Amino acid sequence: MTLLEQFQLWLGSIWPGWAAYIVPAIVGIVVVLGFVLTMVIVFIWYERRLLGRFQVRLGPNRLGPEGIFQPIATAVKILLKEDIVPTKSDKVIHWLAPVIVFVPVLMIFAVVPFGERAILTDLNVGVVYVVAISSISAVGIYMAGWASNNKYGLISALRAVAQMVSYELPVVLAILGVVLMAGSLSMTQIVASQKIPFLLLQPLGFVIFFLGTVAEMNRSPFDLLEADSEIVAGYHIEYSGMKFAMFYLGEYGHALAYSCIIATLFLSGWQGPLLPPIIWLVIKVMAVFFVIVWMRSTLPRLRVDQLMAFAWKGLLPMAIINLFIVAAEVLWLSEITPWLMVAVNFVFAGVLVLLWSKLFTLGGGRVEV
Repeated sequence: MTLLEQFQLWLGSIWPGWAAYIVPAIVGIVVVLGFVLTMVIVFIWYERRLLGRFQVRLGPNRLGPEGIFQPIATAVKILLKEDIVPTKSDKVIHWLAPVIVFVPVLMIFAVVPFGERAILTDLNVGVVYVVAISSISAVGIYMAGWASNNKYGLISALRAVAQMVSYELPVVLAILGVVLMAGSLSMTQIVASQKIPFLLLQPLGFVIFFLGTVAEMNRSPFDLLEADSEIVAGYHIEYSGMKFAMFYLGEYGHALAYSCIIATLFLSGWQGPLLPPIIWLVIKVMAVFFVIVWMRSTLPRLRVDQLMAFAWKGLLPMAIINLFIVAAEVLWLSEITPWLMVAVNFVFAGVLVLLWSKLFTLGGGRVEV
């Protein structure tokens, strides 16, 4: 029984049934919203400071110690900007698009376990819920490009749909490997089953899932939706003020959500010695986000043809092979020493990556076989 369910039972003993049902839900929503907004502010500051170090510059250092108040100043600046709506745009869809991008991010956290019993709702199909909800934001991006009546915004929105469809397949197949090994679709059960983090038992699955989610987050080197040299600012070119802030929050909210999912599925979630569970989860989330920022500072942006080829000719075949390997291990190798299985998986991953690097190259304007 989760802490929220215990709270609901206690309220049911002193309050009417309807109040005991509604109040815990409101409390849970407020806690999740507070966590997301606080971590988004931390992520913005953290990324700016890391980029400063990677690019051999200082980064924000004026507002507050080490620039910690700079994200707040940025938020105030955005809120004070004028809300401009194109004359020939679809006003209703133009207004709805930022909401549809941001709200699904908050819904993902309903099934993220912050501790052994600290979860808003422990669905027995939590993984399916995450996959379904995380795909909705692509609809909001497409709505934004279509409603803006801007050809650059529309091109970016169409790229978003193509990119989402392409990278969703390897991401889901990588998740299936985790589900097979854990024997459950519940996020809490997946964490509990990780005596050894699945990062070690499924290194190839982790790499596929990580790269696929980075692409779905529209982060470098997969940020073709906002390729300034091709489509100016992308799908949100006609947005300003609070509406643009919603897209901004959505981008960092997705980074936070996927970092939490990666930590849950592959890094044992909240598990760890000595420190409280929530601290362990935050440490792992910040470590994942560090790698994402590191990639942004290091790797050049892929071209759109390379982006699609990497999904269909790179990640998808590797994800299918990884799924068969995991299924074979669950059937025939489940009795061997766990650390021997770790060694076997790393050998498999190394061989597959080596073979793929020999067969495929991203260059010359196309993928060559």
